Amino acid sequence: MVENTARTLAIIEKLYAATGAGAWTLAEEYLTDDLFITEADALPYAGLYQGRGALQELFLKVMSMMDVERLDLEQITAGGDYVIALVSFIFKDPALPRARLAEMYRFRGDKVCEIRPYYFEPAQITAAVEAKKRASS
Repeated sequence: MVENTARTLAIIEKLYAATGAGAWTLAEEYLTDDLFITEADALPYAGLYQGRGALQELFLKVMSMMDVERLDLEQITAGGDYVIALVSFIFKDPALPRARLAEMYRFRGDKVCEIRPYYFEPAQITAAVEAKKRASS
């Protein structure tokens, strides 16, 4: 189990590095063909995203809706077929508080087959989306 935990943690670290660098071909190597990502109904980008390209589609959609300065990967932990990552959105507008979430990654073998983010305060995401709309008009 320790070996499996170290392996899945390393994969998530590589996945974050690849997505942060925009290396989508590399990122997709860590994803199953039938990957699905579920975003909660309370979010402006709610819905089910499916397929190996779903992570790129969702990432680009989210980043186009908000002015995000960076994502901070604060902590990751693993057990069994799951990895949990604690992440914060840091917005370019310093008046906006960071938005914290926990992302659940489920593995099938050596690849991620499901991602399910859990936002502590979804209203912070909505506020960031609204701030970008106001700044753009």
